[in-house]
Amino acid sequence: MKAVFAAALLLGLGLPSAQAQPAQDRAPRPHNVIIFVADGLRYGSVDPATMPNLARLKSEGVDFTNSHSLYPTVTTVNASAIATGHYIGDTGNFGNTLYVGRPMISLKNSPLGFLENDTVLDEMNQKFGGNYLNETTLIAAARAKGWQTAIIGKEGPARIQDSTAAADGNETLIVDDSTGGEGGLGLPTWFSANMRQAFVGPVAPKPAVPAIEQEVWLMKATIRIVLPHFRETGKPFALLFWSRDPDISKHNGRDSIGEMIPGINGPSGLAGTRNADVMLGQLLDYLKQTGLDQTTDVFVTADHGFATVSHVTATSPSAHMDPAAPLTDLQSGFLAMDLAATLGLPLRLPGDTGAPVDVGNGGKLPGGSGMLGNDPLHPEVVVAANGGTDMIYLPAMNAKDLGPAKEMAGDIVKFLLAQDYVSGVFVHDKLGKIPGALSMSDVGLMGSAQTPQPAIFVNFRSFSTGCENELQCTIAISDTPLATGQGNHGSFSRAETRNFMAAIGPSFKRGYADPAPVSNADIAPTLAHAMGFALPSKGTLKGRVISEALTGGAEVAVQSQVLKSEPGPGGIRTILNLQSVGPVRYFDAAGFEGKTVGLRAQ
Repeated sequence: MKAVFAAALLLGLGLPSAQAQPAQDRAPRPHNVIIFVADGLRYGSVDPATMPNLARLKSEGVDFTNSHSLYPTVTTVNASAIATGHYIGDTGNFGNTLYVGRPMISLKNSPLGFLENDTVLDEMNQKFGGNYLNETTLIAAARAKGWQTAIIGKEGPARIQDSTAAADGNETLIVDDSTGGEGGLGLPTWFSANMRQAFVGPVAPKPAVPAIEQEVWLMKATIRIVLPHFRETGKPFALLFWSRDPDISKHNGRDSIGEMIPGINGPSGLAGTRNADVMLGQLLDYLKQTGLDQTTDVFVTADHGFATVSHVTATSPSAHMDPAAPLTDLQSGFLAMDLAATLGLPLRLPGDTGAPVDVGNGGKLPGGSGMLGNDPLHPEVVVAANGGTDMIYLPAMNAKDLGPAKEMAGDIVKFLLAQDYVSGVFVHDKLGKIPGALSMSDVGLMGSAQTPQPAIFVNFRSFSTGCENELQCTIAISDTPLATGQGNHGSFSRAETRNFMAAIGPSFKRGYADPAPVSNADIAPTLAHAMGFALPSKGTLKGRVISEALTGGAEVAVQSQVLKSEPGPGGIRTILNLQSVGPVRYFDAAGFEGKTVGLRAQ
């Protein structure tokens, strides 16, 4: 397998010597920016033996030793933060799966669905004023200032980086999983005319485990078409490359099914991390060979960390309903099923107006999300499953009389505190303080968002198998159809908030290990500062310029804090560990004492 892996990369991406540039073309060029996202890369996975390119970059450039993903630790949440520099309370991108509150044509008239789709994102913009994020992205701002812009990689998070750009590719080039297929975005002539010569096929390959074929195709497009075109025009450029690996290999690897060890640390996960590293290496090699490394800042990040999936429970009502399932195993949709049973409400699939799901006779929620209530068009409770975190929407929260919503929220939180799979609850601020739960504003989830706001965020339990670095062997309960032993994310463990972040280039210090907290929300303001402009903002929940990492920058003051809710039944409290630099908060871990990896009670 290793030989095939190496051969595919060497044959697929080798740069022809003809790309060497004449001396007169080596004059100083304007400042450029590249963001490389290694989806799901954990900080502890980067070492010289398995990821030599990333290890070298963090050693020679800036190593962000105190990095953070935003909560919930899922892809589109952090894609919105990387894009805009805002926390989720402002962008309204509360999860990969959202409740929109109205039927979506792109989701077969369901009001609840998955955002990692270009057509869905376009409809989100149509329904929410032309820009559902309600903030300007870094790429869109650069485009407006005349920069060349391109986004290449994973469908969904790629489009989020400039979702307001024209779909024909003539404003910002967007190349993703759908390119060349149904629903794919258009390509400008300068790109499509060079695909054949660059050995880039007309249709993007489908992702696999590991995603070698697709990644090779995307990187060929980047270093054989896009970057040469940008160099030829001579204008500054901003480019983002979103690598599906190691994320897809950790999600879908099957070498540890049913077993928590090695879990995501098996051969599939390792192949995925190596794949991402080789892709970055090819990109860095191109920059060096062409001299662009002297005028280009490269910022590498991961949207989130990872954990191995577990489905074990002793308290879930739904674990005892399905006669075909082991009594202690949670099935996909367990939270929606449990709430339906506890509240005595019918349960339906999102958008389904037919008969309720009969869980007792083997009825399923394949995607995990569900709508509760007697009227399928006006649900009383909506559960949006997002892996390690589920969101609960209460439509009654929008009524003038908050009494029913507060009563329902109190009943739900009381139930959640008694479940062994829960570790931490966050409640919408206007529902007031509920014992055992913290407020959504405590974790940056209350702001200027225009999408419907969840009433409750439910964080699921995590634990360690006992390895030396527990962040590398974390197990987490997950509302997902993925099996025990496969990988997922979304919860508030430090294993999932601890992403990888590093940077190199003319704007950044050399050989600097930054001890201050940084997050994905800091990338856009930092790079905008380096590019010479400020991002326009509507909301106030913003990241900061990482000044201490920039050339000549001084170190910043950091404060640490532990927030605790009022105790609920049984004395259970939601605890939050956070750091701050000035007004900007960074969230380490949260949950119930002893039930979240990396959480400190004091």
